[in-house]
Amino acid sequence: MKALLLAGGLGTRLRPLTENIPKPMAPIANRPWLEHLIVHLRDQGVNEFVIAAHHCSEVIRRYFEDGKRWNVKITYALEPFPLGTAGAIKNAERWLDERFLVFNADIVHLPQLIPLLDFHRQHGGLATIVLTEVDDPSSYGVVEQDDRGQILRFVEKPRREEAPSNRINAGMYIFEPDVMRYIPAEREVSIERETFPLLIEKNVGVYGIVSNGYWRDMGTPARYRQVHWDALSREFPIPLKGREIQPGVFVGENVEIGSGVLFVPPVLIGDHVKIGPQAVIGPNAVIGDRCQIGARVYCAQTIVWDRSVIRDRSRLQNSIFGYRTVTPAGEVFEDSIINQFKEAVQA
Repeated sequence: MKALLLAGGLGTRLRPLTENIPKPMAPIANRPWLEHLIVHLRDQGVNEFVIAAHHCSEVIRRYFEDGKRWNVKITYALEPFPLGTAGAIKNAERWLDERFLVFNADIVHLPQLIPLLDFHRQHGGLATIVLTEVDDPSSYGVVEQDDRGQILRFVEKPRREEAPSNRINAGMYIFEPDVMRYIPAEREVSIERETFPLLIEKNVGVYGIVSNGYWRDMGTPARYRQVHWDALSREFPIPLKGREIQPGVFVGENVEIGSGVLFVPPVLIGDHVKIGPQAVIGPNAVIGDRCQIGARVYCAQTIVWDRSVIRDRSRLQNSIFGYRTVTPAGEVFEDSIINQFKEAVQA
């Protein structure tokens, strides 16, 4: 089974964190989200991946290479300029000669594939759009379906009381190769505004099915933080590295913990981390691999990426720190997003 992972977006809403990495490479629980997704799909039988990349594509290629480390095959479809969702699919056409999956790789969702694939086979159409249900659909494109699940139309950002349903595009698709006939080449193409309306008009069979489980767009700092807090609370049951040294506190390998350190759960600490005396870590704190946390540091509601140095007496609250950030001693950071280091994530 093949999957196309769409990772070519610019990630503008997460800047400055995404100035030097693609958004799907941002870490979730100390591991690039794209790696979580590939491992999850591999474990369900997907063994070939095509990654559509544009912004900072070399970061993805250096990290994953040909995929052998993960026991999968990875090919790269590089976009010469941003092509949009459907344009990126068309750009990867040469590798997609059988039924294939498509994922917006910045959507945090770990679907169970078998019921989705069974539904697609049974309806016999060209396309299945995986849907999720939201409380308020007024900020999304909402689908209207018949009783067999066929999608009749999209309603873009309706008023809540006028929405035909609460089902929205979850950013995952199952396509037959013939779908390529309906996507023009070598230009930007919107799948929502161009491709799906055309497929519905041509009556080639566009169906939708709800995928249950955790779903979130991690495209803003607030949403990115919330994914972490949901992972720590286990609302989002993503695997957490490390051992649980006290309820809700997960610590990786070779971690040095100074005297008088207080952990306020939930907390996740990566590998090879040093924490100075009398530091207070948590609640809702994620510390990446090989970080150094100074004495009497206070760190809460904060995510610190790998190899950062937080000097003595610093106070971190509701903030995100990119790779290899170094903070001055005694500084206060509140509602901050810091990205100092211009080198990409390392595998």
